[in-house]
Amino acid sequence: MSIALAPNPRSAEADLGALGRLETLCDRGSLELIRSDVLSAAMGEKARPGDGVVAGAGQIDGRPVFCYAQDASYAGGSLGEQHANTIVRVLELADRTRAPVVGFVSSGGARMQEGVAALGGYGRIFHRIVKLSGRVPQVSIVTGVSAGGGAYSPALTDWVVMTEQSSMFLTGPGVVREAMGEDVSAEQLGGTRVHERNGVCHFVAPTDANAAYLARELLGYLPRHRDSRPPVHPARPPLAYVPSDPVPDDHRRVYDVRDVIRALVDGGELLEASAGWARNLVTGFARIDGRTVGVVANQPRYLGGIIDADASQKGARFVSKLSTFGIPMLVLVDTPGYMPGTRQESAGVIRFGAGFVHAFAEAEVPRVTLILRKAFGGAYITMNSKDLGRTTCSPGRMPRLG
Repeated sequence: MSIALAPNPRSAEADLGALGRLETLCDRGSLELIRSDVLSAAMGEKARPGDGVVAGAGQIDGRPVFCYAQDASYAGGSLGEQHANTIVRVLELADRTRAPVVGFVSSGGARMQEGVAALGGYGRIFHRIVKLSGRVPQVSIVTGVSAGGGAYSPALTDWVVMTEQSSMFLTGPGVVREAMGEDVSAEQLGGTRVHERNGVCHFVAPTDANAAYLARELLGYLPRHRDSRPPVHPARPPLAYVPSDPVPDDHRRVYDVRDVIRALVDGGELLEASAGWARNLVTGFARIDGRTVGVVANQPRYLGGIIDADASQKGARFVSKLSTFGIPMLVLVDTPGYMPGTRQESAGVIRFGAGFVHAFAEAEVPRVTLILRKAFGGAYITMNSKDLGRTTCSPGRMPRLG
């Protein structure tokens, strides 16, 4: 996974504050705030303008974006009725104008002082996120402790970025201690080390500013909405070596498939998604001749590139996102098959493997498959074989180029 540094001095700051996060995300001078003066009647004298969330419309590389950032310095970022109304308004405007949404999430969950109204607020947010799903890209950036609904909300969006100091969980360490007798910290319960390995988190960034710039980079690979195309960049040559060079002749020797990818894509640049989860499958974004492609590749460096339940889930989710937003696919295949054994069968490898097949078979975007060394059994079919609906190159060694 590549982590780009923020292009301004704020990148050295760990915590930018809610407004600073939006200013860093958006093109300089483009941010316009909305609902900045709303107050919560339930908070009485403690009410603060904005009710703990800053929201606005701006631009990223000249393209429109809607965004919001929860302010953990007010009531722990807890969500009340007016706070929820602001986020719902952002999602409605994004739907109406067909523009992406980026949310900076840091929330203790529903605000106790507002009871059912706060819970209802989460319900309305979830409803709008789901309605917007597949229509425009939705990115969540978790910048602090996010609990309860504050964890569900990011998980419903397309892409989740976490800063290194953030954490997410449905029930906090205190509840876990009382209910389960487990004494854990917030980091142990739901930190980045947990969620980058279980698939909840797609990207990890060191600071708020790095996370904001990573979101800018990610959106640069994606279309503004489902019926548009990703921006085209000037074409650049790949890294200066032959793509087949990293691939050993001996089928038993391992190698890093990312080295092959770098020899095929513009500038050798790959934005790898879910790099810490199911490492036997690589998924990510790149460009060829300046145009966005999604890359799905078996990774012989881990488990020999075998496909298991986790890799199937990871692949299916990524392929489905690519198909939804009309992004062509480059599929690199080098796998001995599916992982055998009782543990995999118990883990539901049939169900998740079928989901992977379903995602490829359902996809209606251009897809090219390169078989680098081997593709055996059901794994040959799963990894975008030509009979699933698109052309695959002839099995065997990848041809030398040049």
